Amino acid sequence: MGFFGSRKEEADAKASVLLTVHDNERTIRQETAAMAAFLNTLIQQAIREQKEVVFLCIGSDRSIGDALGPLVGTMLVEAGVTHRVYGTLEEPVHAFNLEPTLKAIKRQFRQPLIIGIDAGLGEKEQVGAVILKEGPLLPGRALQKMLPPVGDYRMANEPIMPAPPCKAAHVTIRLFTQKNLHSQKWTANA
Repeated sequence: MGFFGSRKEEADAKASVLLTVHDNERTIRQETAAMAAFLNTLIQQAIREQKEVVFLCIGSDRSIGDALGPLVGTMLVEAGVTHRVYGTLEEPVHAFNLEPTLKAIKRQFRQPLIIGIDAGLGEKEQVGAVILKEGPLLPGRALQKMLPPVGDYRMANEPIMPAPPCKAAHVTIRLFTQKNLHSQKWTANA
């Protein structure tokens, strides 16, 4: 699959669900363990095949509903993951810089295994679930943006159901800025 897929692959993508973690107290531990074991096996296989593992975490920290990618990217970096991570709260990968980021990945890595991470729109029964699928991530689909499909596998959280466009106010403060403000030590007399 690799760097750039095609929109033709979109139809095949729905049939390729590998694992799902539901927001359910009774099953979340087992489902999370199964997904972690699968990802670990996938990464170990890539390493044996001498492929570089790349996490491509897509989204904007200007919208909470779209911040899954940068949040996960930040958590991976902070956890000390040794694989390359693109897309954090500090340096998000989004619609405006996705293609240059893909070109940089293509220049830097010969044959990477790319795991795309993004928020997505889901059906009512998928809302709140984390879904791992084989095949490329289709960023921007929710907003009818024509961005290139990316990755070999994709992990998406389904935070919201599709809705008609609305004229809601756009959040202008970045989540990265908020995170840094809240991590500062404040005193009442400062």
